[in-house]
Amino acid sequence: MNFHDVQFPPSLSFGSVGGPQRRTDVVTLANGFEERNTPWAHSRRVYDAGLGMRSLDDVQALTAFFEARFGQMYGFRWKDWSDFRSCRSALGVAFDDQVLGLGDGVRKDFQLVKVYKSGDHSYLRPIAKPVQGTVRVGIEQDELQEGVDYEIDTTTGIIRFASAPDSDLVVSAGFEFDVPVRFDTDRILVSVASFQAGQVPNVPVIEVRV
Repeated sequence: MNFHDVQFPPSLSFGSVGGPQRRTDVVTLANGFEERNTPWAHSRRVYDAGLGMRSLDDVQALTAFFEARFGQMYGFRWKDWSDFRSCRSALGVAFDDQVLGLGDGVRKDFQLVKVYKSGDHSYLRPIAKPVQGTVRVGIEQDELQEGVDYEIDTTTGIIRFASAPDSDLVVSAGFEFDVPVRFDTDRILVSVASFQAGQVPNVPVIEVRV
């Protein structure tokens, strides 16, 4: 797909608003009860890049990034400051943050994931854009070495082990990650006078499937 493996300037995304969006079809029956269904297995993040702008230099940096992506044409990486680590934001990344699965002696490839749990229910989110240099991987209680024991594809989030983990051994990982997104508009409207007075442009950004 059309994707540039470049990160939107983190200084500009800091202060923006956004988060997960779900799609739920709700049908109200004649007796007042509801039937609910969703066609989406995964949520989709939406953001407003304009709310991170604080100066005219920021607007110019945004415009340059927008033009280089040809508007909606090319996707890019986005740092979600509210959710960018495999652990809580206040903690450091550890190799046992997230369980990726169990070894079976054959499988070498494991997809990075992050689990969101509340009560007895949880959601498993695939992570496709880990940040280079932040990924830590382990098997059971032992941390492994990148380049020796495994390789990480930062464009897909897939870990490939040199040797398949033995049966029933827990494979885990910790990491920082970006969200693959694109601009959800083909135009940016900026009024310099109003912006200097404290108003910011509206620049919608939406997650893409990769």
